[in-house]
Amino acid sequence: MSIIAWVVLGILAGAIAKATYPDYQGGRIVSTMVLGIIGAFVGGSLFTLIQTGTLQNTAAAALTLPGVLVAVLGAIAIIYLWGLIRRSSNA
Repeated sequence: MSIIAWVVLGILAGAIAKATYPDYQGGRIVSTMVLGIIGAFVGGSLFTLIQTGTLQNTAAAALTLPGVLVAVLGAIAIIYLWGLIRRSSNA
């Protein structure tokens, strides 16, 4: 997948994940894009691991409906983990 497609998927997945996650995350468009790109990478890699049993990043996180769904789920997981890290560092 090209870098432009990763950026578009990252913006889309990050925005959907931030809109659906129940807690306030803060951040601007750049953090949303980075969050979405990391989520797309993590979600696509885990989806491939579940399907094939090998850990590799393939085109599972593509600009298709299942690809966006996997990327959004990955971004939600990253939001959750980031919240845990942020809360533990503030305590």
